Amino acid sequence: GPEGYWSVGAVEYHPQEMATLGMFRGTPDEVWVWYLYRLGVCRAAAPNPGHHALVQIERLFGDRFTLITQNVDGLHLRAGSSPARTLQIHGNVFLMRCAEECGKGPLPIPAAVGGKARGAKLTAADRELLRCPQCGGATRPHVLWFDECYDEAYYRFESALRAAGSTDLLITVGTSGSTNLPNQVAQVVHRGGGILVDVNLEANQFSRLALAGGRGFFCRGPSGRVLPEIAETLQAGAAGVKPEAARPPH
Repeated sequence: GPEGYWSVGAVEYHPQEMATLGMFRGTPDEVWVWYLYRLGVCRAAAPNPGHHALVQIERLFGDRFTLITQNVDGLHLRAGSSPARTLQIHGNVFLMRCAEECGKGPLPIPAAVGGKARGAKLTAADRELLRCPQCGGATRPHVLWFDECYDEAYYRFESALRAAGSTDLLITVGTSGSTNLPNQVAQVVHRGGGILVDVNLEANQFSRLALAGGRGFFCRGPSGRVLPEIAETLQAGAAGVKPEAARPPH
């Protein structure tokens, strides 16, 4: 609709049209303005209790913990998740890289560019700031588009699958399963005999997979409520509190 994210001017697009390398090549200014608008929206947001609960779980498990996120808003890192253990498999809206693949990037989008209002235009000064500092060519948002494939260099494809292959517990949170790599991760853990816990508002393919193994759980509810409960339960277990004394997630 007219207030939706996927609009440029008076034209409404499906994500599969807008978030593509093909559209960027045809109308780079419009795509950049759209992502800079989204950058401003993300900058104005703040981590919620679910983000902070994941930081707590990471501190509990240390190097045994990996966070695989589809989110490009950077909120996990702002909450305190460590960059080394956070695999941003769809990129980060605050980063850019050379559109000509000269090898420079990802690097931060200059603060002087800032977020854009809806319907704004890219200025000549913006275009200069958005040039690749190495080759002088155009840059692009560091996000995975619908007509692109996962890789290791930019989107940590192999790293995510390696983590899945060695995990005993996978918690999936708020994902619809509409992209390929998260589905592969869940299947790898399931086939390896790991425990799956799905946190979501509605039943979905991950909750069904979790329950199919006989040892998994479906925690219906918002992540901002359920993840702190899971973190509390895990913390209690690590402290040696008997399972019946720890409050289980709903």
